[in-house]
Amino acid sequence: MRDPLSDAFEGSPIPAAIVAGGKVIRVNPAFARVVGRDPAACAGAPLASLLPPGLEARGREDGEAPWLAVLEPPSPGSGTARALLDLTRGLAQSHAQEDVAAALARALSSLFPGRAHCIRLLDPKTLAPVATLSSAPLAPLGLPPVALRRAAVHQGGLSEGALESGGLRLVDEDVPCCAGSERAVAVPLSAGSQLFGVVSLEYPPGAPSTPPDDEPLLVQVTNPAGLGLRNLRSVAEVTFLKTYLEELLENANALILVTNRQHHVLLFNRALARLTGRGGAEALGSDLLTLLPAGERERTRQVLERSIAGEAVTGFETRVALRGGGEALVTFHTAPIVGHGGEVEGVIAIGQDLTALRAMEQRAEHFQRLAAVGRIAAGIVHELNNPLVAVITYSDHLLERRRGRELDPGDAEKLRRIRDAGERIQRLARDLITYARPSADRPETLDLGVLLDQAARMCDPALREARARVRLDVAPTPTILGGRAGLLQVFVNLVTNAAQALPPQGGTVTLSLGSRGEEVVARVSDDGKGMSPEVRGRIFDPFFSTKEGGCGVGLGLSIVQGIVARHGGTIEVASEPGRGTTFEVRLPLRAPVPWPEPGQGTSDSTP
Repeated sequence: MRDPLSDAFEGSPIPAAIVAGGKVIRVNPAFARVVGRDPAACAGAPLASLLPPGLEARGREDGEAPWLAVLEPPSPGSGTARALLDLTRGLAQSHAQEDVAAALARALSSLFPGRAHCIRLLDPKTLAPVATLSSAPLAPLGLPPVALRRAAVHQGGLSEGALESGGLRLVDEDVPCCAGSERAVAVPLSAGSQLFGVVSLEYPPGAPSTPPDDEPLLVQVTNPAGLGLRNLRSVAEVTFLKTYLEELLENANALILVTNRQHHVLLFNRALARLTGRGGAEALGSDLLTLLPAGERERTRQVLERSIAGEAVTGFETRVALRGGGEALVTFHTAPIVGHGGEVEGVIAIGQDLTALRAMEQRAEHFQRLAAVGRIAAGIVHELNNPLVAVITYSDHLLERRRGRELDPGDAEKLRRIRDAGERIQRLARDLITYARPSADRPETLDLGVLLDQAARMCDPALREARARVRLDVAPTPTILGGRAGLLQVFVNLVTNAAQALPPQGGTVTLSLGSRGEEVVARVSDDGKGMSPEVRGRIFDPFFSTKEGGCGVGLGLSIVQGIVARHGGTIEVASEPGRGTTFEVRLPLRAPVPWPEPGQGTSDSTP
């Protein structure tokens, strides 16, 4: 015979459990549905571990004796309000999307006991899955593709086309994600037109409610979570943009500074710090006018005041003081910085260092003057050639008459000296014209020993002015294929630099030539003052010159390096302070470029 009390316990609509010593002995089906457990699985579990948030057990507990625990839900509406309030607090304290998902999961567990949930976060731009948080084990075959019902998409104000193009499936019935779930209702985690995720509420067998009944409350819970995710993303984007702009301003090649209305420096970027020698931390907060020479402060103050009044000032040139002494010429473009209220809060100035530019302009002008002087000198040399021919010819004629004993022996010696001097000037004139003549520098077979001797003759005025003694150590070497004018320019430049490096009392310039393996090696050495490691490291840089008073453009050795490189060779320098300098030029015996062999379309550039 069936026990009437047992039947009443099993059939009661009131969730009830028999408890002894804090542990459940037996539960009725109504209790199992409320806590979302199988009745057999509840046996032996502590009562407190089975109670969902918001539910309390009522009954009379008397020591270790069994007692009847009845579940009494809170008054209608109070649990929902408390859960939503807790959700709002959790969202306010969230610093990452995982925090938002965790706060939402707590609210779902509190509001929907006996049901499982699965939160899937997505990238709003690509709709790619980012993270998944589930209250129950996932389906054995893994998560199904992210999907939403069309009705939920329309209710959330989302675009079907945009979701489908991002790979999200639109379905007519939601598919559960958790193992053991029979049904599911999914709603979007969205804000505006952006989708941040999908929340699926799932129903195991015997669940205490149905999807149509739970969906309104589920939408009410997910809406603030969607807003929280959008706010977090907006904050992240603003933070990224702020950091990006700060890095851009800090590391830009331009000189950038920002001041407030009181002229106090708010930004002093790295380029300005390098130029002035003042660190950004040192300049921050200081009055900008104190960083300028006294004579520039009033002009700069007027420009700042014009920008604070709303005017953009372009092309303002001023000077900034350098920590080590001296000043740098700079040009700035200023603009007002307008705040949210429409008022000017400060000034941004973006500028450029004009010091190096002005120096390069002066060097370029000096180079142009030198080029003009060179053209004039070449013309003078050309005009001198005809009188020199007459001098040499008549000298030879008179010397021929000397053989007929028509001249005094002393006069004959004077004539020989006149002829030798004329021939010397004529050779120098011919070398200068060859050196200055525009040429395609066609390749030809060259003897570097001849080129070294020619370069020494052309540099004779510079060598005599420097009181230089020339020592030639030229060994026979194989010929090479190269451009005569270019290589002559290399050695003229090196010999001239060697003469200028000698001390006032003079010194020795040594020209040596030899071969090493498949290379011809030429050296130009001097016993002058030498170079420091810092100067030696920059000697081939364009526009770098150690010559004072604008005597050097700083392009000679850079051009020399380029000519040697075009011939497939290398040039190296060895120097120490007080021990002189040696330039070593190594050129290959075989041309590195497909130059024609001698006689195949080449012509000698010698006049």
